[in-house]
Amino acid sequence: MTRLAILLALVLGGCTAAAAPAPVERDRPTIVSLNPCTDAVLAEVAGPGQLLAISHYSQDARSTSMDPATARRLPATGGTVEEVLALKPNVVVAGSFLPPATRSAFTRLGIRVETFGIVGDVAASEAQVRALATLAGHPERGEELVARIEAALAANAWRGPPVSAILWQPDGIVPGRDQLVSELMARTGFASQSAARGMGQADYLSLESLLADPPRVLLVAGQERMQHHPALRAVPQMQRAEFAPNLLYCGGPTIIRAAQRLGEVRRGVAR
Repeated sequence: MTRLAILLALVLGGCTAAAAPAPVERDRPTIVSLNPCTDAVLAEVAGPGQLLAISHYSQDARSTSMDPATARRLPATGGTVEEVLALKPNVVVAGSFLPPATRSAFTRLGIRVETFGIVGDVAASEAQVRALATLAGHPERGEELVARIEAALAANAWRGPPVSAILWQPDGIVPGRDQLVSELMARTGFASQSAARGMGQADYLSLESLLADPPRVLLVAGQERMQHHPALRAVPQMQRAEFAPNLLYCGGPTIIRAAQRLGEVRRGVAR
């Protein structure tokens, strides 16, 4: 073989190797996730080739709770039985609101179904991370993610007096005391003014009520007209800050980004 032929073979061989897909871990289950919150966790704790598909919500910038680039690299489904069956997973992971008929169909077809609910605090979220990592056969990856969550919380913890804050969510509602985001606010130095008013989960806060008793910090996580009303700019001593809606609903790696954003806002108030 000539020197040129040998060189060409090496170059082509290198290109082929680089393009080869990651090997599937045959001794661990393949998974289809139908829930954006479990999508985000499984994308971090599952091994190569295990996560066959995620929910279509995770490829929508408005609803995703995971890195958009990572979401685009994974197949997505609308959650129909036909779509999932074509992928031949060992396990389907879904939210607790999975329709009974859909669950029964998966069971009849011999596909294991595991459901996970909405987490209300950091401890529950870390337990869910560990459960999903164990399901995927990678408990060590779950521990790594939990360690990153704890590190983010520690880095953004506030040890001084809290400042009053309102988190104004999409549709003008506020979170309840037992919501994950409320715990994250407390840990990062905010006292919920909506809770102090006696407001609960998903209570509506009007612009008029907010202007009558403004907080020190207004975290805006919505695009309603009133949430960006010019009158808000005229409120003295009230700092407004954007808070991405996709940081509101999921735990797992979302906690890291939410804690970082809240810490950033809190440090800005201190200055």
